[in-house]
Parts: sequence; C-alpha cells; structure tokens
Amino acid sequence: MAEKFDSIVVGAGPAGIASAYTMAKAGLNVLVLERGERPGAKNMFGGVIFRHQTEQFAPDFWKTAPIERHVVEYQYWFLSKDSHTLLSHRNQRFNSRYNAFTVHRAKFDPWFAKLAEDAGAVIINRTTADDVLKENGKVRGVRTERGDVLADVVIAADGVNAMLSKQAGLRGELRPEAAVLAVKEVIALPRQKIEERFNLGPDEGIAAMVIGWGPGMHAGFMYTNRDTLSIGIGINMRDLDKSGERPNALLEEFKSHPSMAPLIQDGELKEYAAHLIPEGGYDYVGRIYTDGMLVVGDAAMLVNAINWEGTNLAMTSGKIAGETVIKAKKAGDFSSRTLFKYRQRLEESYVMKDLRKYREIPGFFSSNPHFFTLYPEILNELVYIWHEVGNETKDEKIKRLKSTLFKRRSRLGLLRDLYHLWRLFS
Repeated sequence: MAEKFDSIVVGAGPAGIASAYTMAKAGLNVLVLERGERPGAKNMFGGVIFRHQTEQFAPDFWKTAPIERHVVEYQYWFLSKDSHTLLSHRNQRFNSRYNAFTVHRAKFDPWFAKLAEDAGAVIINRTTADDVLKENGKVRGVRTERGDVLADVVIAADGVNAMLSKQAGLRGELRPEAAVLAVKEVIALPRQKIEERFNLGPDEGIAAMVIGWGPGMHAGFMYTNRDTLSIGIGINMRDLDKSGERPNALLEEFKSHPSMAPLIQDGELKEYAAHLIPEGGYDYVGRIYTDGMLVVGDAAMLVNAINWEGTNLAMTSGKIAGETVIKAKKAGDFSSRTLFKYRQRLEESYVMKDLRKYREIPGFFSSNPHFFTLYPEILNELVYIWHEVGNETKDEKIKRLKSTLFKRRSRLGLLRDLYHLWRLFS
C-alpha cells in the first residue's frame, strides 16, 4: 500500500519550502519531493530575496543565512548603442533597515529547506513527480519513479512549466507571450574590486535593471554578490521566436556594451544558466486550486514583472497555501469548498492586488516595444545634446532638443504614450 501523508509538496524552491515549513510547524505530516540533487540545484534567478517575507520564517535570518550582500542601492540603466543614462537611488536607511539581499540559490535554498526539515517536514531529493493520482476526480497523491505516494493535499510548486497543473487539468500549455527566457552568468571578481567599481562598503550591494541596448523588447539585470556578479538578460519567448536570435549571443552583446564591459573586465565565468520566468501577469494566473490540490509560486504564474518581484510572491503564496491546508485538516475537508479560500486570501493580499493593478501592462509593453528600443535611444541623445558644449545659445540648444525629440517620436505619439503610461500606472 502507498504511504500516506497529510500533504505532499512538489518542488523545494521558496514557494514549496514556505508551504512545507508552515504545515510542518503546525504538526502536519509533510513530504517534499525535489527533482534536483538538493534544493537549489535546479533553480535560477537574478537574484534577490526580500527581508519582510523571509523573516516570517526565520527572524534575523541574515545572521545565519548564506546571503551575499544587502542591497543598499537600486539602479536603472537606459542604454543606447554606445551610451547610457543612469538613474539610481542609494539610501543609508538600507544599511540599518535591510530591504533585500542578493543570494545564490544553490546556497540559499538548502538553508531554507533545512528550516522545513527542522520543523518536521521530510525532503526527498532526486525524485520527480511524474503524474497526479486521482480518485473520483479528486487529486489523491502523486506518481514517482520510486512509487505512488498519497496525501490529503498536493501542493504543486514545480515551477513555470507546471506539469502537475496540466495533469490535473488546471492549465494548458504555457503561452509564449506569458514567459520570459532569462539567461544569466555568474562572473567571479575579487571582493575589493567589486566594491571599488560599484562604490560599495563591506557587505553592501546593488540591484540593477537595464532597459534598451538590443533590437527588441529586452531587459537586463545585474546584482553584486560577495565576490561575484550576476549579470543577465530576459527575452519574451514570443519575441525571441520571431527574431530568430540566440539567447547566448544576445547575452554576449549585452556584456560587450561599452557601459557594461568595464564592470565585468578581468572577471572569470563561474556559471551559466537559463530559466523561464512567468511574466504574463494577473490574466494568466488561471485556476490554482482543485479538489485535493493547490498551486503556488511560479507554477501559479505569480511573478510581478513590473517591480521585478518573484521570491516574495512565492513565499507568500506558499505560506497562505500551507495555512489553508491546516484549516482544511481541522475541518476534515480537502475539497474545493475549503481550498478555494487559498485563492480568496491571495486576492486579498498584496500578491493579487498588485498583479491585478498591473494586469494590462505586460500586454501593453509587448505590443509597444518602442518603450524598450526607441525611448532609451532618444533619452541618451537628448542628454548628450544637453551636455555638449559649443557655440550655440541655450535657446538654440533647446530648439535642437525639441527637433531631435519630435523627429524620432511625433507630438501625437508622445502624448499618446504618456497618456497610456499614466492610465496604466495610476
């Protein structure tokens, strides 16, 4: 007879471990299945974790967790072919009231998973859940290469491809416009050199978003770690398919940009990774609960692409899912009549409120790629003209600025773009 648990969690990323910890802490019998050799072995992100959500599982976690640096500065780069304009915010309050930390998933995930183990969850690595088990239309467990395992509730935290959700009939195939392919390199540099190049103190870090530089709707990112840099790009899968470009070639182009190359000069490549990120937004979340099953994190499409937030949404969804299962256990009811409260609580939280607020933005930017191509070029050209010193008067320079702007984007087009941005973000 197959072994029976209160809950089976499939996937040992932030969402899965958050749910496992929550349930195990309440005394439930929890099994976590992880397909990698260890938690974090198959996971990739930019990446940062956030203080508020993480400390709900381990207060003062930064004292023991394998973090790299605390983020003290946020940068926004706008690149044209041979220049950049940089907007940054550094705040000393981030040194006393931490907000975010750069981490390596291969180090952080095992630490986070141990919290769940210490709470009583059982984690089995190198095990893939191949299918959901159903009885009378209700999910009753999962099938693995090691055999069938039963549970009152299965929590699917198996990532953006969401195989269990498909098998349970909750979701169809991932649509290209709803996913971004992120390719990243980890480049080793001496700690002192990183701090010199980015004007950082010990343990201080930066998180940077980069817009522009490429022929399509691309975005880049860069994070400072203790003695490495994480640098990469994200490309919408639909745009990538249309362009026929190779992701690794785009990453090399990004790294060789005149503004990026000096930051990674003399660095040694330590790691290359690629990962799909669900960025379709609220309208792609779909069904995330059914009789005997909940879906969390990337598998539920819970990523806020506008604010570059993912791990916080993953942990929050995992925690809410775990709390929902605890209440279902007390009620002795694991049907949709009880589990729907998971979706209800998500809708009441910042997770779905933020996604709902920005629900039109992913589609808008996908249909208007000039925000990622034309406007960074215009911005850099205008800033260059403003700082160029010659014989012209300031009145003549202002006329040239206007002429340059409206030559690249008509007055009507500019007004239309400003109106759309105001409407989308207001």
